[in-house]
Amino acid sequence: MDAKWRNKRVGVLLGGFSAEREVSLMTGAAVCQTLRERGYAVTPIEVEATGAWLAQVREVEVVFIALHGKFGEDGAVQGVLELLGLPYTGSGVLASALAMNKPMAKRVWHTQGLPTPAWQLIEKNGPWELTLSYPLVTKPSTEGSSVGVSIVRSQETCHSALAEAFRYDSQVLIEAYIPGKEVTVGILGEKALGAMEVIAKGEFHSYTVKYTAGLEEFILPAPLPPSVYERVLGVALAAHEALGCSGYSRVDTRVNEQGEVFLLEVNSLPGLTSLSYLPRIAAHAGLDYGDLVEAILQQAALHIQRVTL
Repeated sequence: MDAKWRNKRVGVLLGGFSAEREVSLMTGAAVCQTLRERGYAVTPIEVEATGAWLAQVREVEVVFIALHGKFGEDGAVQGVLELLGLPYTGSGVLASALAMNKPMAKRVWHTQGLPTPAWQLIEKNGPWELTLSYPLVTKPSTEGSSVGVSIVRSQETCHSALAEAFRYDSQVLIEAYIPGKEVTVGILGEKALGAMEVIAKGEFHSYTVKYTAGLEEFILPAPLPPSVYERVLGVALAAHEALGCSGYSRVDTRVNEQGEVFLLEVNSLPGLTSLSYLPRIAAHAGLDYGDLVEAILQQAALHIQRVTL
């Protein structure tokens, strides 16, 4: 494996101040340990609201972004690193922002003819009228890890579900619920590594279910007819590319009984914890955890061309 960053000072950004802070701390700790075991000089840098982390990040030469959620996965930190001229892992500013903003991602996919469930967007305290039929899924427009997400089956529970989503965002996405399988695809570089079905031991993949051992079942490869399996991989990679993502990502989809594939979201900085989906998919493709982390690091780059004046 190309090790162009092996003799460089690697900063791992972790923590942050989004609803996914705890997941980020777990991802960051695992990444730091793995890179150290592989001989890299690693500095963990905890991102917090005071901005003190900026002094630390100036002391490294390349950044592994282990942040999740707002201000970490949405292009904000990526923009800071671009200004500082520090190469970083994952997608660039625009792709990160698009992937994090679910309505914007859907608009891009629509222009590319990529399938996604019917949806509408509502503003907090604004007038709105439901245009979709039950069951529905309500979710904050710019959160991950199923934070604030609910499945709504009747009008009686709709307002409480919206209130929960509005705790995290001023815009809420209402999406048609697609019965079928939850299938997630891991992408590394320009290749789809594989597709995995995830079965929740509960109604859906809530934050608690995702990060509690034993509450999800994983089937690799996803048990789909060969033609449908290839379709899932193709749609997922097309969704990743349409948003301009690079480095790596995880694409979540629903597959109904007819074999139709529906895009839910692209996670531009998917979790790398012991319970996370991407490491499982990579392992099935022949990449152990250390290989995956090192491969992600080796693709670190700046994404905005600098002009010499």
